[in-house]
Amino acid sequence: MAKYHKPMSSPTLDHLLTRRSVSANSLTGPGPSEGELQQILTAAARVPDHKKLVPWRFVLFQGASRDAFGAVLAEVCQAEEPDAGTFRLETEAKRFLRAPLVITVISRITQPSVVPEWEQMLSAGAACQNLIVTASALGFGAQWITEWYAYSEGVRAALKLADNERVAGFVYIGTSKEKPEERDRPKLSDIVTSWQR
Repeated sequence: MAKYHKPMSSPTLDHLLTRRSVSANSLTGPGPSEGELQQILTAAARVPDHKKLVPWRFVLFQGASRDAFGAVLAEVCQAEEPDAGTFRLETEAKRFLRAPLVITVISRITQPSVVPEWEQMLSAGAACQNLIVTASALGFGAQWITEWYAYSEGVRAALKLADNERVAGFVYIGTSKEKPEERDRPKLSDIVTSWQR
């Protein structure tokens, strides 16, 4: 029986070997067009998904919704951290304005299921990774981050998360203001071993 082996294109391999996150603070407009956004989201949904549970969903923040959600972040921060100063609250109010597009990836666990919770969470993480890889392949800068608001009960309420849901990450996407510098990567000899009995 003939075996099918689809060769990886050189541009794909080159991208995977050189992809670099861009700090949300280093992003600006323009963001993805509607067509590019559909490509990014479609790629994000093409991840390993044991039993086809679709253990993730996406919440988009674009345009005025970024500013509106910033007001929510400032309110929640003040409620959860009464000692937060003016500068901190102003920072929170502008947090989602750092990029023209913020995609919130929501991990959602199906129970009962033969698929372990850990595998479902890893699938959501893979969706986050596909978002930044696809965005950068299209020429945009992107960063997957969490920060305090990924774990805030007040923000959970604002996002209307169900009991089986949690934030896997916020993916900021925009145009990089400058080329990001390369950073040190681990040596394979430090992280790879061959199993022996």
